[in-house]
Amino acid sequence: MSTPSRLRALFEDAGTRGWLHAIRLGGSEGEVAVDADALVPMASVYKLPLLVAFCELVDRGALDPREQVTLEPSDRTAGPTGLSVLLDPVSMSRRDLALSMMTVSDNAAADALLDVVGLDRLADFLSRHGLTGTRIRRGTAGNLRDLLDRTRTDDPDTAFAVLADNDMTDPAGIYEAANASATTARDMTRLLGLIWSGEVLSAEQTAFVRRALGLQVFAQRLGSGFPHDAVRVFGKTGTFAALRHEVGVVELPDGSAYAVAVFTRAARGDRKLPRVDQAIGTAARLAVDTLR
Repeated sequence: MSTPSRLRALFEDAGTRGWLHAIRLGGSEGEVAVDADALVPMASVYKLPLLVAFCELVDRGALDPREQVTLEPSDRTAGPTGLSVLLDPVSMSRRDLALSMMTVSDNAAADALLDVVGLDRLADFLSRHGLTGTRIRRGTAGNLRDLLDRTRTDDPDTAFAVLADNDMTDPAGIYEAANASATTARDMTRLLGLIWSGEVLSAEQTAFVRRALGLQVFAQRLGSGFPHDAVRVFGKTGTFAALRHEVGVVELPDGSAYAVAVFTRAARGDRKLPRVDQAIGTAARLAVDTLR
């Protein structure tokens, strides 16, 4: 059985649809692909291109990463982590907002950083670097407003409860790429390759991005496929109801590195789907083993 066929069977067994692209970094040819050019809603994976666009603006001198931003509780985007759950006003630098956005997928920090970068400058970044399959339409606050409209609810917890109820039909268009920020698995491995090669950012900003990806606290997806201290995984997850994603780089003890993007849409909308999380790691391990 070919690797793509094995990957499709793996996803099916976990009760999910999967999209995947993997390449070896450093100029080697070859890829592993499963519907790698299909448009998929990004969920929080959009925070990776936002981070890189922010760092590029820092390199240009257009933004001061140390400038302080104060976020009031009433102005912060809802979410389960980071500044979103705090009760009092918080002041921090723009670069610390970026770190919180990446390490714990902080929605409030992400929207504050998007306000600084702007959708137009973010779109320009994507275009100039050949990420033609990627469109970022809005931040997390915009996504939540759209979710409330589609579920006809008044708060995010109730809205996500609607999506998690497997006895209810999902609202029309809730998982359609045309209605959301979307990308392809191939675009995300391209972006990771540009980061690791140092082509888009200075050495200082490249190191900052890599450090942010390496500090991500969520290890149950890509990381589950490489449970070894000698293997380093740098990643960014994305989660939205039935969507569970991760894109990242796997560095092996022999010095080789692999960019992997795995996107999934589960058949169920449960808040916890450990079999899907594990399937993402297993798929990444199979792709890397094939490329080796």
